[in-house]
Amino acid sequence: MDSYCSPLYFAFFLPVVVLLYAVMPQRHRWKVLLLASWAFFWWISGKLLVYLLLSILAVHYLGLWMGSLLTERDGMVRAAERSERKAIRAAYVGKLRAVLAAGILFHLGLLLVLKYAAFFGSNINTMLSALGLRWSVPELQFALPIGISFYTLQAVSYLIDVYRGTIPPDRNLGRLALYMSFFPALMEGPICRYSDTASQLLEGRPVAWHNLTFGIQRILWGLTKKMVVADRLNPLIKEVFSNYQNHTGAAVALAMVCYTCQLYTEFSGTMDVVIGSAEIFGITLPENFRQPFFSHTISEFWTRWHITLGTWFRDYIFYPVSLSGPMKKLTSSARKKLGNHFGPLIASSFALFCVWFSNGLWHGAGWNYIFFGLYHFGLILCGSLFEPLSRSLAGKLHIDRQGKPWRAWQLARTVVLVNIGELFFRAEGLRAGMRMFRRMVTHFSLAPFLDGRVLQMGVDGKDFVIVGVTMALVLGVSLLHERGISVRAWVAARKTPVRWACYYALILFLIIFGAYGSAYSPVDPIYAGF
Repeated sequence: MDSYCSPLYFAFFLPVVVLLYAVMPQRHRWKVLLLASWAFFWWISGKLLVYLLLSILAVHYLGLWMGSLLTERDGMVRAAERSERKAIRAAYVGKLRAVLAAGILFHLGLLLVLKYAAFFGSNINTMLSALGLRWSVPELQFALPIGISFYTLQAVSYLIDVYRGTIPPDRNLGRLALYMSFFPALMEGPICRYSDTASQLLEGRPVAWHNLTFGIQRILWGLTKKMVVADRLNPLIKEVFSNYQNHTGAAVALAMVCYTCQLYTEFSGTMDVVIGSAEIFGITLPENFRQPFFSHTISEFWTRWHITLGTWFRDYIFYPVSLSGPMKKLTSSARKKLGNHFGPLIASSFALFCVWFSNGLWHGAGWNYIFFGLYHFGLILCGSLFEPLSRSLAGKLHIDRQGKPWRAWQLARTVVLVNIGELFFRAEGLRAGMRMFRRMVTHFSLAPFLDGRVLQMGVDGKDFVIVGVTMALVLGVSLLHERGISVRAWVAARKTPVRWACYYALILFLIIFGAYGSAYSPVDPIYAGF
């Protein structure tokens, strides 16, 4: 079992967990989920489970420590005179920040060492060599436990929320452990907040028929996207990205578009399987996608794609940085000199840089990932800087910015910019990404499409037709969702023959058109590698 889309997961692991959960008394059902989560982790990462256990213990006891300090502080404030209360609160700020800092440094330090030690060591050695120094640092490689990038962010958000007083510290170690390690969300997210899921996980709701059918629907839809599109496109993507120098710019452009389709169908498909799995147990996980390719700007795109990661960076990096004391002073001063539009952009741009640098580095230990983050930072910043100019030009040219032509242009522009970003994201290093982009521009030739070579890169004509039909289906469902129409609710409201005809049609479509056999190599869980 290496992913949520493997036969072992949905044909054995999940059914066994559901059965054990259903027969267990309600008060013990959370224990089934916790043991299943640790078994899932052990199955994939073995003894690296110890890292997860250490994280659970750290957030539990550091949370309790901050909770006791907050209780002590509030008691003293209530007993003190009004004039003394501010000083009492100030005296506890340092203590609380020290505990919070210890928790954040532990988790981020562990993540940095395990995931980035080799990357940092390699770059330091390159720099030392360029300076003519004979020193070197070890380039350490460590085995990474599954989901460490995801559960680390959950741990940090829990500690910060306790520090802020948003949530009380959880004295139930089991509930906190389940929040940190719930198996559907463990490998690829979504990144949950404690307030989102913790109480649901302990309730032990029965496996209701509605939840079971809706959960299975969602799982089947996710498998369809992953196995019919993402897996089918994998041979072409691997061939072109590994051997781009042997292909024309048109082939590189095709591989770029195919990778964007693959990334979306693999990640959103996995999220469908994950959310559907949790739904069977009556647990609602936060959505991670909301029709991202209907976005009109890059900024909007990132409110629709990997939503839980974006909101995490917004709440725990962007707002704290932009609303900090020095940034507030800078904004106030800049507003007086530059006006109400450009003045606040200075502080927000610095906070935005922190977000996107962190976003790029979070995705992987490589300069192409950092470039990917800074590429989107630059696009969003330029969008903000040139917005007044855009409005002015549109007015002078009598362009209706709410009209369909302008909205269609925005949508097309955003899709192109997203695809370019994904080229660098997938490239085997930043240098390779630059060369591939240059090849797209300077060596663009349609010859592979005209002489049939495009059908010899691991994906033939039938594959393209199947992918095209499936992507049209995905687009149609997304369009309905964008208009507020739930396809699942519509199917569930139909009479039994129609409803089951839809179910069987989806199952048959998956069985017939899923990518199987030696000609296809299933794509590895993409975000599990981050």
